Amino acid sequence: MQTGCRQYTAQSVFHSLPPQRSRGFTLLELLVVLVVVGVMLGMVSMNAMPDKQQSLLKEAQRVALLLQLAREEAIVRNRPVAFELDSAQFRFYIRNEKNWDLLTDNDLFRERDFKYAPLLVTMQPTPAQAALPLKIIFGREPVDKPFTLTFSYQDASASIHADGIGHFEAE
Repeated sequence: MQTGCRQYTAQSVFHSLPPQRSRGFTLLELLVVLVVVGVMLGMVSMNAMPDKQQSLLKEAQRVALLLQLAREEAIVRNRPVAFELDSAQFRFYIRNEKNWDLLTDNDLFRERDFKYAPLLVTMQPTPAQAALPLKIIFGREPVDKPFTLTFSYQDASASIHADGIGHFEAE
């Protein structure tokens, strides 16, 4: 009695399989992968080593955020807060009864050096005291005078625009 099973020989099995190609990558596939990897490495190295313009803009963004915090600090403490800067560093002061004291009780307002120094610092409108150190005073009122503060180093520059109602934008 036959069960309906086919019998295969080794020779018939090999003849029924499709011919196999050798496995591997073509030269074109390898070149495409190398180009993609090269482009990605180039982008990473450009971001890993920012130029002066990017660094100066990042510095201006940091200062803009600190200026916004100083303005809010003056309103919350109900005492004037001053931002003072020269060509190499900046610091924050708070007004006590008779004098300005360096703000040291908050790490955010600690004295800091600029990454690129000496910077050329200009302010529009030009304050009465145009010489460095330049001092910007935030009062207890929520509205201040608008100004533009510009940092320049060699051929790079960045500006902070203050609209007078608490918005500081770096560009």
